[in-house]
Amino acid sequence: MKTKSIAKGALILTLAGIITRILGFIYRVYMSNTIGSEGMGLYQLIVPIYMLVWSISSSGISTTISKLTAQENAENKYGNINKILFHSMLISITVAALLSVTIYTLSDKICVNLLKDTRAILSLKLICFCFPFMAAGSCIRGWFFGLQETLTPAISQVFEQSVRMAAIFFLSGILIPKGVEFASAAAVTGMCLGEIASFVYVYISHKYFKKEKKLYSKPTMNIRIVYIAILTMAIPLTANRMTGSFLSTIENILIPQKLQAFGLTQKEAMEMYGEISGMVMPLIMFPSSILTALSTTLLPAISEAAAKNNNTRIISALKKSMSFTSIIGIGACGLFITYSNEICELIYNRYELGNLLFLIGITCPLTYLQVTFSGILNGLGEQIFIFKTSIISSFINISFIYFLIPKYGIYAFILGWLISLLTVSFICIKRTIKRTGLKLNLSLWFIKPTICIAGSCIISKAIYTKYLIQINKFISIPFSICIIGLFYILFLLFTECFKISSLKELIKSAVK
Repeated sequence: MKTKSIAKGALILTLAGIITRILGFIYRVYMSNTIGSEGMGLYQLIVPIYMLVWSISSSGISTTISKLTAQENAENKYGNINKILFHSMLISITVAALLSVTIYTLSDKICVNLLKDTRAILSLKLICFCFPFMAAGSCIRGWFFGLQETLTPAISQVFEQSVRMAAIFFLSGILIPKGVEFASAAAVTGMCLGEIASFVYVYISHKYFKKEKKLYSKPTMNIRIVYIAILTMAIPLTANRMTGSFLSTIENILIPQKLQAFGLTQKEAMEMYGEISGMVMPLIMFPSSILTALSTTLLPAISEAAAKNNNTRIISALKKSMSFTSIIGIGACGLFITYSNEICELIYNRYELGNLLFLIGITCPLTYLQVTFSGILNGLGEQIFIFKTSIISSFINISFIYFLIPKYGIYAFILGWLISLLTVSFICIKRTIKRTGLKLNLSLWFIKPTICIAGSCIISKAIYTKYLIQINKFISIPFSICIIGLFYILFLLFTECFKISSLKELIKSAVK
């Protein structure tokens, strides 16, 4: 596959990712304002279990399908491709169905003994119905990726998010008045309907695409070879992702429990958890969609250069990636620190929520750096190293959650998260330098962007305080944010942290 073709695919996916992130953000805002922070907390208890099931039943299988499909497609062995997909789906759907039945049957015990909240029982039972559809959809999307067709998976992401939004809109008036248990169930129902709709779309697209491209031939692989090929690749991948997902699930389950140990009531603990995971974190991660769109187009160059041992190209790609990451991460940090309360009041009508946004916003540069390093190190073939760093990160987070939240409350979680980010960032930087010989440019990647965003925020805040604070918040706050963005770009150009030619070069390489 040529680099330009890879870049095209990356561009399609990242544009779809931006659209999906925007829709998801709107969905989260509407949902949080509709079901409340306590309802969001209950919903967020279910999401880690959903992700754990996905990692067990689908994550490794879908990646395996993509790789095996690409291999067989290179030799035009379409019969083998279809056979691999069929048996992979059979494995994935079977595992997902078994997990569905098991979790549904044990839902009462799971909520009582593990989640420590019986109000999550209904939501947990509902989510079980979508697991087989989720597994089947993931397999088919992997098939499309293997054939280098990214448009269908991209559209399915947007379609799924749209169905979720429509579902919560129509169900909110019916279920939410019945209480927080049903409010959470409304959100979970939207998730289920989104997964089912996405599966139907990719399934129909798969049938049509296969017929249109005439992807038919007699398979040359027998069943034994097919299963050996699938399982030898899928099992290690699944084990890695399952471990990471399992540790992440533990983190999310422990937070509300340890907040109760700190002295909060069950309601207060769930509200606090909902505020962080369902309201503040989507705000923090929203700007990273831009980072993903920009940095993902650089990853094919890293992979190709690494395969050819072209270290000069690797260094060039790394410098661009680090530059974009620092600009966006430090910019977001300045924005969230300066207008934390105002943003929360504008979006959630919760001025006091800005205190949490302020503290977590400080971690933006490091949080976004992890997104970039994940892609860079994947491009360099460092999957095992990435797995090890995720274990280290989870260990630090769980330690702070388990031992320190009961003494210091939610601030212990934020501190633990900051320390884990610092630790993993240091390890990743050290590894990247060792692999590539990259030299850190602290002036370009830290000092100058920090000065630029500080100046921009000071100017914007002065204008807001003197002229805009009395104006309607739906005008004054967005306008003030635009002022930050305008001056930030001007200062970046003036200090040569950012060059328009670099962005044009990046986009040009992706769309050719």
